[in-house]
Amino acid sequence: MHKNPSDLKENMPHDEGHTHIDPASGDRRVAIAIWANGILTIAQIVGGIFAGSLALIADAIHNFSDMAALVIAFGARKISRRPADAKMTFGYRRIEIVAALINYTSLIIIGLYLIYEGAMRMIDPPEVLGWWVVILGGVALVVDTLTAMLTYSMQKGSVNIRALFLHNLSDALSSVAVIVGGTLILLYDIRWVDPAITIGIALYILYLAFTEIGGTIRLLMLASPPQIEVDALIGAVSSVQGVDNIHGVHFWQIDEQKNSMDAHVVVARDHWERLEAIKSDIKAVLAEEFGIFHSTLEFEHPDHAHEDASVYGDE
Repeated sequence: MHKNPSDLKENMPHDEGHTHIDPASGDRRVAIAIWANGILTIAQIVGGIFAGSLALIADAIHNFSDMAALVIAFGARKISRRPADAKMTFGYRRIEIVAALINYTSLIIIGLYLIYEGAMRMIDPPEVLGWWVVILGGVALVVDTLTAMLTYSMQKGSVNIRALFLHNLSDALSSVAVIVGGTLILLYDIRWVDPAITIGIALYILYLAFTEIGGTIRLLMLASPPQIEVDALIGAVSSVQGVDNIHGVHFWQIDEQKNSMDAHVVVARDHWERLEAIKSDIKAVLAEEFGIFHSTLEFEHPDHAHEDASVYGDE
């Protein structure tokens, strides 16, 4: 006999890779990171202008984008906790997906801008004060590493915080590149290395953004959960005793953790009196084999079933 799907959900083992942090503690971490990045951005911009280093200014702009990303993520976390209401019957959790899209888009814009600025500087490399670059790059590395550590344990299972973590991680690596560039300028007076590192930072930023933005867009487009083999699911549901066929199927995710499904199920004529048992069996299959705990099923009698209905999508 199948277990009740709600009991299955409650008894499922938690992913040991997920670190559960209470909301208040998570908010404090994000708030600390906001202040740290804000102060660092001001210091890097002033130092970059004084030292004549585009790489330092590029890192400062990236840090500023991190601060903006932190503010967006902080606000999204707060809003996402609101309960469902008459205006937002699905609740507010998808605001974190919107925040992630904004943050990834900002990374792409910043990356393209830095490539342009770096190319212009490659043509006519300015004089750069290497010591300023190394010192401020070192300070930035400490702050960026701290910020990445604050968000690392929060980013598993949250596309919003993962976008934020990638901002922080790319900043830390950018700071390493800035320090290396400043050192080369000090030792060998290679001026073109500053814009060259800027372009390298920009390319890395673009790589991170384009690698991750696809998953966010899938969520917003209500794509089928990537971990679910939909054809196998259709076969499993169709094999439930009493099910003639299934059509009009939709799969989607409210967020990264919650998979949902709705479908029309045609019940065999001689099993029509077993609707509740068939529904229970289908929901148990969805929960046990595919991790879907939220499903809406509409049952059809074979004498009144939709003709030539497609398996997926609307009738």
